[in-house]
Amino acid sequence: MKEKLKKIFYRLLLIIVISLGIAYWVCTWTFSEGTRSGYLIKISKKGVAFKTYEGELNLGGVNLSNGLEGNIWSFTMFDDELVKKMKDLEGDKVKLFYKERYKTLPWQGDTNYIVTDIERLKQ
Repeated sequence: MKEKLKKIFYRLLLIIVISLGIAYWVCTWTFSEGTRSGYLIKISKKGVAFKTYEGELNLGGVNLSNGLEGNIWSFTMFDDELVKKMKDLEGDKVKLFYKERYKTLPWQGDTNYIVTDIERLKQ
């Protein structure tokens, strides 16, 4: 009986370890990479248990029935130097370079979009 319980325990442990490994891989896998341009309108440090830097970019846009309407894109940042650079460019037109993750873990931010670099655009 003890040997049978040991086998069940080890199989269950193996399944849990493999499942956690797959979940971690999915949450760190880069789904796509690209750029987005617009006006940088917000940078903040948010979170209850895990504090992350979050930002918003106004991509612009027009809705013919209501006139001008903003198209807001939310993103997450990890690099402190990048955050300082972004705070200096807040309100300016910028191009953001990002990586999109399929899913994120709670300590990886609120969004699946991780900004890796920023470039100021001429207005």
